[in-house]
Amino acid sequence: MQENQNKLKILLNKVPEVTVFFWIIKILCTTVGETFADFLNFNLGLGLTLTTVIMGIAFFIVLYLQFRATKYIPGIYWATVVLISVFGTLVTDNLTDAMGVPLEVSTIVFSVLLGLTFLFWYLSEKTLSIHSIYTRKREVFYWLTILFTFALGTAVGDLYSEQLGFGYLKTGVTVIIIIGCIFLAYKLKLDGILSFWIAYILTRPLGASLGDYLSQTKVNGGLGLGTTITSVIFLVAILAIIVFLAVTKIDINQKKETADINQPDGKKKNVLIQTIVVLCIFLVLGIGGYIWRSNDIASQSTASQASLSGQLTDFIKIEKGMLKDVNSKDFNSAKKGADDLEHQWDSSEAKLRKIDGSTWTKIDGTIDIVLASVRSSNPDVNKSKSALNDSLNVLNGANKSSSKTSSSQASLSGQLTDFTKIEKGMLKDVNSKNFTLAKKGADDLEHQWDASEPKLRKIDGSTWTKIDGTIDVVLASVRSSNPDVNKCKSAINNSLSVLNGANK
Repeated sequence: MQENQNKLKILLNKVPEVTVFFWIIKILCTTVGETFADFLNFNLGLGLTLTTVIMGIAFFIVLYLQFRATKYIPGIYWATVVLISVFGTLVTDNLTDAMGVPLEVSTIVFSVLLGLTFLFWYLSEKTLSIHSIYTRKREVFYWLTILFTFALGTAVGDLYSEQLGFGYLKTGVTVIIIIGCIFLAYKLKLDGILSFWIAYILTRPLGASLGDYLSQTKVNGGLGLGTTITSVIFLVAILAIIVFLAVTKIDINQKKETADINQPDGKKKNVLIQTIVVLCIFLVLGIGGYIWRSNDIASQSTASQASLSGQLTDFIKIEKGMLKDVNSKDFNSAKKGADDLEHQWDSSEAKLRKIDGSTWTKIDGTIDIVLASVRSSNPDVNKSKSALNDSLNVLNGANKSSSKTSSSQASLSGQLTDFTKIEKGMLKDVNSKNFTLAKKGADDLEHQWDASEPKLRKIDGSTWTKIDGTIDVVLASVRSSNPDVNKCKSAINNSLSVLNGANK
């Protein structure tokens, strides 16, 4: 009798067996959650609010179908996961970009909400196993947990990769290492359910890092596939795996596992101890890493940098160039400017946000609108001009000097001659279209500039940052897989102008 009841529960279970295909498709869905949201927001120019409304409606429709189903149906289940990944990402993005909620706050709030969901789920059902989702109440707990894991994963991923400046690739590699440690701990008797949910949460920042690495431009350190191509590739891969699972049915509880609700007290105590230990480890490493990186960023800012005054000139210059391109209806150049703007803004986020988080968030919101309007598949001149003018007004307002640089501050005058000499040599190589030599000059420039950073930055951090931004553009333009002579000349001339001004 008991065996027949267990078999019935297996048939009624509405989630798949955890196989290697489960984790592959989960990461693919997570990646699509990142890239498809950006595609709708920026490429189609829908904006964050409209994108959230559309994806929210689509998610709740599919979720309704999932609840109506009486068994696990691969197409409906994974469509729900794809849409909840997009919607969960957008929830965090709205809190951060539209409402100005700090990522630290979002991380804490979603951690608490996820923890409470797990607590009430366990108190009600005495298990957190996904092999036991055969009642409506458990399914509600399950999908609520999934939503909070995506929202939390987005907040944590953005906090470390963007705000703290670790970057998407480093964040992704770090997450892979952590998941590897969890897998090893599982093999060494870490509780299976605990291991599953930790890995499930961590696949969110992993998938986001993968999506950004594939879709971001080469200037931004990505592969330059774009959000459209990346989304299509992963959606096709998801569809192929869903069809494969639907035909083979290998994810329908082949192992015939059921949740052991009435666990012995000794085992429950052991799982509780493991949970507390794992939470303590993550808290120590997470908070410790946050404090270390925050202090490191703070130490990079000079004492005089109490505001963003004078540190936004490069962004203003880029947007003015984009406005000029928009006025002449040259959207190809405007989109290149958008790539440059996004790259420099993201690179400077960690430092600028630390100096004045409120103003940074305000500027970030206007830049998001600029990027969405210019990158639209059918850009509107008036809409793009309005977005750029609004952003320029905010940037100019924040960039106005409210306090003069101290007259006693040391100067970089006379200490930049070597860098101007290297860039003049690179300009000569570019004019003669000898990009092999120009790239060697770029390597020399980067090496000497990085070696001199501690000394020069300490003398005048604000000017160093300004020069560093122009050098980054020079390196990116010269090292491009298909370098453009005019773009390289413009970047080098701009950098030389800044260097010569500071070197006098």
